Amino acid sequence: MFSEPEIEYMKQQRLCRFATISENGQPDVVPLGFEFDGKYFWVGSHSQDIFHRTRKYRNIRDGRNLVALTIDDLKSVEPWQPRAIRVYGTAEIMEHKGIFGPGKYIRVTPKVSWSFGIEGLKLKQGEWSRKTIH
Repeated sequence: MFSEPEIEYMKQQRLCRFATISENGQPDVVPLGFEFDGKYFWVGSHSQDIFHRTRKYRNIRDGRNLVALTIDDLKSVEPWQPRAIRVYGTAEIMEHKGIFGPGKYIRVTPKVSWSFGIEGLKLKQGEWSRKTIH
């Protein structure tokens, strides 16, 4: 689903911006550590005691499981060269042994993604980003 250039880019990144939706419809975005296993994105916490009290955890636990995440950086400022992968997906809370050790994690199943600025990314003529339905 993700191309080799996209996967290589994600391997180089440590943080994503992760968005959930609150009970009153307010989007909430936070920077988080993430991992990608080739199929799913996983986000968790160093502290399981705190993780289950976070807004993102509660939003997903309470059934608001539509999420978005963005992995991005600036390759260069001069010239301006942003790179990014944006993902819309669904999330669920699961046990996982991940980058923060064993415990509860949020597993994100990608549904649609957009990528741009990534070296080696093949785009159709006239396109500035690559859209993928997963």
